[in-house]
Amino acid sequence: MRKILIVGAGQSGLQLALGLQAQGYEVTLMSNRTADEIRSGRVMSTQCMFHTALQHERDLKINFWESQAPRIEGLGVSVAGPGLQDPGAGPERAVDWVGRLDGFAQSVDQRVKMSGWMEILAQRGGQVVIHGAAVSDLDYFSRTYDLVLVSAGKGELVSMFERDASRSPYTEPQRALAVSYVHGLGPRPEHPEFEAVRCNIVPGVGELFVMPTLTTSGRADILFWEGVPGGPLDVFQGVKDPAEHLSLTLELMEKYTPWEYARATRVELTDAGGTLAGRYAPTVRNPIGRLPGGGLVLGVADVVVANDPITGQGSNSASKCAAAYLASIVEQGEKPFDETWMQATFDRYWETARHVTKWTNAMLGVPPEHVLGLIGAAGQLPPVADRFANGFNDPGDFENYFYEPHKTEAYLASIAGA
Repeated sequence: MRKILIVGAGQSGLQLALGLQAQGYEVTLMSNRTADEIRSGRVMSTQCMFHTALQHERDLKINFWESQAPRIEGLGVSVAGPGLQDPGAGPERAVDWVGRLDGFAQSVDQRVKMSGWMEILAQRGGQVVIHGAAVSDLDYFSRTYDLVLVSAGKGELVSMFERDASRSPYTEPQRALAVSYVHGLGPRPEHPEFEAVRCNIVPGVGELFVMPTLTTSGRADILFWEGVPGGPLDVFQGVKDPAEHLSLTLELMEKYTPWEYARATRVELTDAGGTLAGRYAPTVRNPIGRLPGGGLVLGVADVVVANDPITGQGSNSASKCAAAYLASIVEQGEKPFDETWMQATFDRYWETARHVTKWTNAMLGVPPEHVLGLIGAAGQLPPVADRFANGFNDPGDFENYFYEPHKTEAYLASIAGA
């Protein structure tokens, strides 16, 4: 059977490795950390996976934590009103609503999932190599494997994949990111009977996302600030102490999202590794990496399409990329994994990823008037709230009513009329 090397042990790399292994391929996975090191290390991300992405895991029978992770049945949006900047000038929330998801979402701390998947891969006969790969390593391996896939989204290897300027409007980070995993968060009083991801928008300042998750110590919640660079939320650089990181997070919540702070007065970090801060520029890259010796490697998921997490699509896109690549590899049979095939394989994924990139880049900018109207209308029209919420599962649907004012107006008129 054909031999495939996957470099990187994230959502896409491990999902693809397990999928290929189930199809009888000889799979080697290269990771710069052991499963134990991942499990006991620092949190790597936020992640909320919606129905389609979760179904890819179910199809491969690797949804091992589905019964333990919280069922997220809604997605809510709150927009801070002008009263926060000028007390007495207006309400604390200009907009507040929650839409219901057609299929539930879930979040599993990647420390839990990636370490577990890595151990399963090894138990099922996959070769797991603990080694930080360099370009020179891949030069050698490209001659001994039928296909080399790069799913490690940071470091030297990413430099092999050139930025696609036509698909990358930003050259600088658009948000400063700060994450805290906590125990002790109370429910949102507006819907105590079901769990939801809450997106809190503070115009001109940034966003606070709150999501239920399963972590190494059980049920928890993620507090995730996305701050406009140089603004009042951009204060986490250089903060090394986890307790200070959480204290700063709560201080900003009290000032900018007091309705969320009200349920966070008793929170504590899940563990010493439960915080993360950083930033990166959203970038689409050419999918084929060229090695010094002439070999080719194919980039996977956020190696080639790295969007800002403002739309919560990272792990979803990684899952969808792995599913698309798995199908392309199996369909290729014994034919060579040449440059033409690599480009076609990426193009297959881009059909999904392009919608994510367009939507994410739109959400990073100042929202136009018709989008503000749409978000406001969702508070009075539950079908609009539900449709917006389900767009996190299928971002392609935003083409039908989000980007162009006349489509938004026609859609809202149809709902109001009904």
